Amino acid sequence: MNVMKLAGLVCLIGLSATPVLADDAMGTMSMMKGGEVVAIMPDGHMGTMMMKSGDKMMGEMMKMSKPLDHCFMMMTGADGKTYVVDTSTPEAKKACEKTAM
Repeated sequence: MNVMKLAGLVCLIGLSATPVLADDAMGTMSMMKGGEVVAIMPDGHMGTMMMKSGDKMMGEMMKMSKPLDHCFMMMTGADGKTYVVDTSTPEAKKACEKTAM
């Protein structure tokens, strides 16, 4: 029951944020390129940076990173902070994949 409430809440928030996200990201909705780094702060603002494949910094960052094995979802709450949604359950994975389509 709690998972259904969480999925419903995520869907409602996603639907209410869609016009804002579409307006803000117009023309930037693309997949990441190799060597691109995206940083997201708790208040929701983000930045991107391109690194060269031979760069020493890229090697260091790859040591502390791990690949994603399933859909990853974040949301911004009413308090203005950015939250990571736990998508480890099958129901949450389905909701995340549906949102990403």
